[in-house]
Amino acid sequence: MRKIAILGFSREGQAIFEYLKKSREYADAQITILDQNEKTKTPKGTDKILGVNYLKNLRIFEIIFRSPGIPYELPEIQTAIKNGVIFSSATKLFFEHKEGLVIGVTGTKGKGTTCTLLYNILKAAHYKVFLAGNIGLPAVSILSKLKENSITILELSSFQLHDLKCSPEIAVVLNIFPDHMDSHNNFEEYFSAKSSIAKYQKPNDLIFYDRENTFATQIAQISPAKKIGVSTKNFALFNQGDLLTKGEHNFKNAIMAATVAQHLTVLNALILKTAKKFKGLPHRLELIKTLKIKNKCAIKFYDDSASTNPNTTMSAIKSFQEPIILIMGGKDKQVSFAPLIETIKSAENLKMILLIGENKDKILAALNEVQITNPELLIYEANNLQNAIKIAYLEAKNYFNVSIFKYLNILLSPASASFDMFKDYADRGNKFKKYVHRITKK
Repeated sequence: MRKIAILGFSREGQAIFEYLKKSREYADAQITILDQNEKTKTPKGTDKILGVNYLKNLRIFEIIFRSPGIPYELPEIQTAIKNGVIFSSATKLFFEHKEGLVIGVTGTKGKGTTCTLLYNILKAAHYKVFLAGNIGLPAVSILSKLKENSITILELSSFQLHDLKCSPEIAVVLNIFPDHMDSHNNFEEYFSAKSSIAKYQKPNDLIFYDRENTFATQIAQISPAKKIGVSTKNFALFNQGDLLTKGEHNFKNAIMAATVAQHLTVLNALILKTAKKFKGLPHRLELIKTLKIKNKCAIKFYDDSASTNPNTTMSAIKSFQEPIILIMGGKDKQVSFAPLIETIKSAENLKMILLIGENKDKILAALNEVQITNPELLIYEANNLQNAIKIAYLEAKNYFNVSIFKYLNILLSPASASFDMFKDYADRGNKFKKYVHRITKK
């Protein structure tokens, strides 16, 4: 009997289990669940190793299906590979058995937004299209639904790409900059993982890339496919002001989705109509409340919890002309805050920064090392997210007594991961929404 293991039993691990149980190829396999969380619920009758010993004795298995949350470079995994253990994943299974065209999308930020808008456009054009991968359903979950005329839009993270030895027929590479340095050994390893989206393409494939981003351009050069550089400078179908989503970064995401759709012969009128209706995804510069104050002024609350990197918070700040009270901080990802600090020190629209989370002292120290040119900027540490919202709300109400502006934005854009205080970035964003509605009712 073949001994098979599933390493990590959350969303993708569970999808792999369901796939293996239905597959004739693995009908005789003995499946063991391996997970660090000793409270993980596993199917009845299935072998399991949970808790601190979950990575011990990996060599006893013939194949291990790794979930993307488990770093590929772990010493235990590398030792098992040297001992002949085969490692696979939901993404590998998908590419081995898929039908139809695959559009793979990667980048440090903007993947979900680009994938979803492209999906909406192709759906409106009546293509048989599916959205899977790092967003939507795990890739293996849709295999039984695919036909020769299907199109799968696959969001691919660095963790899904790390050990992948195949590439999609259409690759899309958005901005690339350092991220997840708490999980990858260095930027070179992160870049190499991202490069898998292009490395195994064929000459008749296509790769779309952000030609204004150096690293995205370098990844495109690795591919033998036809290269299509995309930028804001040679795009005329719509302007940034036509979109409901804020910020130049979202404008670039929309341009990429539109450009890919054009190459799939979708009519420009349909692309424009769909792009103009797109409201964006939750927790990405999402306007959650507008609270009117005296004298026709208003406080706007924005949830940008998905901004887990300093570069994306920098983009968020630049998306506003009106005054901002910024709430930031969380679990550190071992990336540099230098570009964000440079933006903050000269951002005239920033009126207050409230620091929360595990890395708030690190951010404060970085801010104290530079000369802030905005004399009005106040910087405080808050005990937690709820406390930060209370302080921001009180400051915002007082601000209109001395300001000529009609709007002030309270922006949660943490520039950090969420795992120090929350389950994930979505949990952090949902808590932000709940606290905002609770505090502003008082």
